[in-house]
Amino acid sequence: MKLTISSLLWLMMAVPRLAATQPSPILDVYVQEGLQNNLALKQESLELSRVTESLNQAKSLFYPKVAFNPVYSLAAGGRRLEFPVGDLLNPAYRTLNQLTGAERFPTNIPNVNELLAPNNFHDTKLSVQYAVFNTDIHYNYLIQKDLISGQEARRRVVENELRYTIASAYYQYLQTLDAVRIYENSRAVLRELTRLNEKLVSNNVATKDVVTSARYEVSKLDQQLAVAEKNRESAKAYFNFLLNRDLTANILIDSALSRTASLAEGFPVADLQQTAVRNRQELVQLSSSLRAAQNAVKLNEANARIPNIYIGGNTGFQGFGYTFRNQAYVIGQIGLQWDLFRGYEKRSKIQQARIQTNLLQTRISEVQKQIQLQVVQAYYDLDAAKESLSATQNGLVNAEQTFRLIDSKYRNGQALLVEYLKAENDRLTSQLQQSLARYDVLVKKAALDRVTAIQ
Repeated sequence: MKLTISSLLWLMMAVPRLAATQPSPILDVYVQEGLQNNLALKQESLELSRVTESLNQAKSLFYPKVAFNPVYSLAAGGRRLEFPVGDLLNPAYRTLNQLTGAERFPTNIPNVNELLAPNNFHDTKLSVQYAVFNTDIHYNYLIQKDLISGQEARRRVVENELRYTIASAYYQYLQTLDAVRIYENSRAVLRELTRLNEKLVSNNVATKDVVTSARYEVSKLDQQLAVAEKNRESAKAYFNFLLNRDLTANILIDSALSRTASLAEGFPVADLQQTAVRNRQELVQLSSSLRAAQNAVKLNEANARIPNIYIGGNTGFQGFGYTFRNQAYVIGQIGLQWDLFRGYEKRSKIQQARIQTNLLQTRISEVQKQIQLQVVQAYYDLDAAKESLSATQNGLVNAEQTFRLIDSKYRNGQALLVEYLKAENDRLTSQLQQSLARYDVLVKKAALDRVTAIQ
């Protein structure tokens, strides 16, 4: 994607600002702890180490191979090599001796009767092999480097996802704490109402049903509070699980987050799309896979056109019995391997590698579009969340004012109990909605940071 000069200038200024939007130093510490301790991220680190060892193995093929190979053989029975050399030569040599009148030729040559499997035979040697020119080794090394780059990008993808998950879990936990606090405050109000109604009944100002109604409302709130406390403990356990800590470990609270939710800064969606395409490690991973596929094409093309050349040699001792006398030998070798025809297999492999390259190029274009769509969705989700927060804040102000008026009128005998309970229920609902909307802004901001890969 081409960037204009203005876009580059904006990115130079915006990325530091975007990177500095982490709303909580406490949360940042937890995120770093999660990146160090999370088990899923540790698995990705181990996988990266495994792929790195594959690169080391590919690099080792550039060096000569030296091997010490002693072999000792014992044999009994089996096939034999039988050749009547004595029966063929001894009569002829005897006749020649008679004709020449001298014993010039041996007449006691034995027949050959040897085991094909050598007995008491050893071959003690040192072997050296070195690939002078091998395209497979060269391109395999480049492919392994590309795979490491892809694995590193994959680890950063998991890291980016983990940042978002930890932040969301932290906000979820804070929201459950807020819900428990709201329910407790409402229960305190209803208990005060119960005591007020008891005084009114004792003074014959009201009938007993106002007491029982207030107690019923308290019991309903106790039930809602129990559910809220359960949600709090579940959110706490999940957050600690992400950090690979004890599930009941205490979590520090950043009270300033309730004030930063409404201060979430916005940026042009087009610029955020460019930032996302530049930062997202999924594209880096695919680009690494594309380079590996392109090197695979070059490997198959070179394998079809260029021969491999190697040199080697053996030196050691060979013979019957470990005497090492007159058993030394040295062999030098230079070789060339060139497959001239294999039924069009190599042409098919080249075409297959090219298809894989085209597939990855298409996949990269698709992922770029998906990332741009994700940015648009996350951007407007955040915008809608901020609008919802503003609406709930206005609703809370109105509900608080209405409750104070009804409370004053009820204490002066100018309002019914049902009006009081409705006002309190509306206030409770508006407080919960405002709390949900406040932390939803933070969650949506974390989601936008995730899709733009801003840390």
